[in-house]
Amino acid sequence: MLTWFAVDGRVDFATIRIGAWTAAPSHGTADADPYARATFAKFGTLPLSLADGLVFIARRDSAKKPLDGRCTIRIAGRVPQSRFWTMTVTDDSGALIDNPAGRFAFVSSELVWNSDGRVEIVAAPRARAGNWLPTGGASSVVLVLRLYDTQTGFASRTSDAPLLPVIRQDDCP
Repeated sequence: MLTWFAVDGRVDFATIRIGAWTAAPSHGTADADPYARATFAKFGTLPLSLADGLVFIARRDSAKKPLDGRCTIRIAGRVPQSRFWTMTVTDDSGALIDNPAGRFAFVSSELVWNSDGRVEIVAAPRARAGNWLPTGGASSVVLVLRLYDTQTGFASRTSDAPLLPVIRQDDCP
């Protein structure tokens, strides 16, 4: 039972937390722990190697409340420097959420940016002006931020930690 819990995709022994976001930079390396490897095998996923980039996942907002796709989820702030990045909304199991708009993610090159270099994305069940990602009204959603070809590092686990966007929820049922 303990092993099954450890490979359900929610527990990680090499996780780094930055605000609402978590990352596991060792997952794409030879140093990945056996539980991480079992999780990849279970879900059929491939981790990014550190040479390729980093993946940050948020299951909770900045106030530590679980992300609810029936709410309006606001992601605002700076994204660490990288050649390219994507922001995806998935359901709790990591699958893309079916929606009539056919939009599943944003890439850094298609966003409308603020003049100060900050980004504002709204994930919500109904269409919004600007950078909108549909949640399909799923009761539990996950935000996935993938940074490709980034210089972001975690040598000291504190001072090297990048600034990541803040996540807030409102208009919840």
